Amino acid sequence: MRILLIEDEVALSDALVQIFHKHKYIVDACYDGESGLDNALSGIYDMIVLDFMLPKMNGYEVLKEIRAQKMTTPVMMLTARDTIADKVNCLDIGADDYMTKPFSSDELLARMRSLYRRNANVIFENVLTWSDLTLNLSTYELFCGKSSFKLGLKEFSMMELFLKNGSRILSKETLIIKIWGYESDAENNNVEVYVSFLRKKLAHMHSKVGIKTVRGVGYCLEEKE
Repeated sequence: MRILLIEDEVALSDALVQIFHKHKYIVDACYDGESGLDNALSGIYDMIVLDFMLPKMNGYEVLKEIRAQKMTTPVMMLTARDTIADKVNCLDIGADDYMTKPFSSDELLARMRSLYRRNANVIFENVLTWSDLTLNLSTYELFCGKSSFKLGLKEFSMMELFLKNGSRILSKETLIIKIWGYESDAENNNVEVYVSFLRKKLAHMHSKVGIKTVRGVGYCLEEKE
């Protein structure tokens, strides 16, 4: 899961980044509403954690603009504002959940997992499936029948994207941004290396799923006959 954290309290932001990293989530942090909105509109995030009181542009305005752009990325409001009116207003304009500070990190993570599963159309808790493949989102294990592999972080992130998109083509640029991030030095050959790793694992498990190269466009999953 790739998270955008928009929080102006640097100490709290740093603490949340460490918590997310501990659970092997990829996270980008912004400290004001304008830069947060700019990042959010990139469309590369699976989840947005948004404070209300922000410099330059408050969280309500950021959320309103995200939804005005027809973006469906789950948004978790995380704020010290605890009035019923604040909660109702944010939920009415498109927030998916609302937590007030101080908060329990365990509860925050649980609520985020719930939103993510709902948005990803996961059939079973913490599991993604496509054809004969099953990916456990908690243990990073990829299963095909009785065979399995424990995936590394980059392999897991790439396979998760493939399983969520199925036969929909993902460009190399999309994979780089979603897995390595905007400011990464990763190039097309990095994508090719990890696609090769995954192909070898799929072949070893005798899966009927393959990763198809669409020349000049990108990759997608296919079921082999």
